[in-house]
Amino acid sequence: MTAIDAPAARPVVRRTSMWRLLLRDKFACLAVVILVVVAVSAIVGPMLFGDLAVKQNLRAVNRPPFSLDDGWAFVLGSDSLGRSVLARLVVASRTTLSVAIPAVVISLAVGSVWGMWAGYHRGWRENVSMRVADVILSFPSLLLAVVVLYVFSPSAGNIILVLAIARIPIYLRAARAESAELQSRLFVDAARTFGAKSWAIIVRHVAPTVMPTLFTVATLDFCFVMLTESSLSFLGIGIQPPDMSWGLMVAQGRQVLQSAWWIAVFPGLAIVVTTVSATVLASWARLAMDPGQRWRLTLTKEVKP
Repeated sequence: MTAIDAPAARPVVRRTSMWRLLLRDKFACLAVVILVVVAVSAIVGPMLFGDLAVKQNLRAVNRPPFSLDDGWAFVLGSDSLGRSVLARLVVASRTTLSVAIPAVVISLAVGSVWGMWAGYHRGWRENVSMRVADVILSFPSLLLAVVVLYVFSPSAGNIILVLAIARIPIYLRAARAESAELQSRLFVDAARTFGAKSWAIIVRHVAPTVMPTLFTVATLDFCFVMLTESSLSFLGIGIQPPDMSWGLMVAQGRQVLQSAWWIAVFPGLAIVVTTVSATVLASWARLAMDPGQRWRLTLTKEVKP
C-alpha cells in the first residue's frame, strides 16, 4: 500500500472507565480533591477543632494570618475575640454543608419522582404539575426564604425546608421533559406491550436515563443553595450564633474589614472555591454520564506514519 492509499489519520474512541476519564481532566481532578477536603473537614473537623473554634483569647485579638508565632491553629489569624479563624472555618463547613446537601437531596427526590410521574402519564397530571411549578417559580428563592424566615424562627431546619420547596420545580420540570420524551420510545412501548405497569416502567426504564441529567442539575443547584444559605446568614436571618457558617463569618468580619480583612476574606474564599469546584465537576459529569457526549472525554488522536 502506497502512502497515497494509506488511510488518513482519524480520531480513535476507546472505552474508558469513569476513573480514567476523571484522571484525564486535571481541573475535574482538582475539583474532586477540593470537595473531598471540604467534606472531610465537615465530618472530622468539629471533633478536632470544636473547642478551639469557640475558645476566646483576648490576648490574641485580630492576629494577622500566615504566622506561626501563636501555633499552627492561628495560621489564618484570629478574630475580634481571639478565636482561631482556621478552626472556625473548618467547623463552619459542617453547618454550611448540613444545610445545602439535605435541601438538594430533598428537592431532588421529590422533584424527580413527581416530574417522571407527570411526564410519563401526560394529560391533566402534567398540566397540574406544571402549573404548581410555575406558581413556586414565580417567587424568587431568596425572597421567599427571607419572608418565611422573617415570619418564623431562622433555624437550620426552616432554611432546609424553604430552600427544598423552592428548588423542587427545577427538578420537576427537568424530569418531566425527559420522561415525556422517553414515554414514546420503542423500548418503553415494548415494556408496555408485555404488560409492565407504569411505575415498573418508570423505575426500570425511565429513571436510569433521566437520573444522570438530574444529578448534573443537582450538582449545580448545590452551588445555588449554598450561596443562598450564605446570603441569608449574611443578612442575619440564617444561621444564628453560637452556631457558625461561612456566610455568618463573612457577616461578622465585615465590620472590621479594613483592619482585619482575613476574618471575612477566608470564609468568602471558601464559598467561592467550593462553588467553583462543584461547577467544574458538574460540567465534567454532564459529559461523562451522557453516552452520547462521553466521546468528547475519550477522544484521542493517533497519527500513523
